[in-house]
Amino acid sequence: MILRSKKESTAFQILVEIAAHQPDVRQKEIADKIGITPQAVSEYIRELVSEGLLFSDGRVRYRVTKKGVEWVLERAIELKKYARYVMEDIVSHVSVATSIARENLKKGQSVSLVMDNGLLYAGSGEGDVMGFTISDAEEGEDVGVTDMRGMISLPEVDITICKVPRVERGGSGSVDLQMLKKHSKDKPYIAAIGVEALISLRKINIQPNILFGAKESVVEAAFHGLSSLVVAVDEEVPSLLNRLESEGLRYEVVDLSK
Repeated sequence: MILRSKKESTAFQILVEIAAHQPDVRQKEIADKIGITPQAVSEYIRELVSEGLLFSDGRVRYRVTKKGVEWVLERAIELKKYARYVMEDIVSHVSVATSIARENLKKGQSVSLVMDNGLLYAGSGEGDVMGFTISDAEEGEDVGVTDMRGMISLPEVDITICKVPRVERGGSGSVDLQMLKKHSKDKPYIAAIGVEALISLRKINIQPNILFGAKESVVEAAFHGLSSLVVAVDEEVPSLLNRLESEGLRYEVVDLSK
């Protein structure tokens, strides 16, 4: 489970409510909102203070500590992943997923589904994810699949962010192109953020897959099992890292400045 017990779930809710209203916290309002007694809220708060997740100045004023924020964020990221799983894998059992036919298929045919290079394919035979086609389809055509069972396995995603300097600090002329070429190898998805990043890639004869909306595109690519290389001007890197961290995605940062 994401939250391993009712006690942990309640502690999570209380910390979120305190974070939203700190430092003036009304325990009765928290109790009414999450459905427990004010006495129970008081007991939870004492435990959270003793565990270092909350700070109290002794006057019924509380603040979530750095440790408490990290605890909440860790579980919030897990919950977000779980919500995505429910929406994309569980709810899809009663809806229709669009896939690409690997061969000629008949309506109502049992098919297996696999993710290949970020795209969903349907074909005959057994697999981890099974469903039924809703129409006839020829090889290479789009085909709907319903009544799906199982979870689609994705490869481990590797996201590399390569920083390049702004033009005032040398731009693409101050980029270690050999290192860029090394990190671009075997990356199916390459994004550029900033003109300096685009020109650096062009110097090693690479045209990026994406120039605009790169931050969201990289996240979506990751959830489709695609590893990415993001070449970004250095001032854009912090916001990109925040976006990746908010989705719980791991990454490596490489400074390409000579």
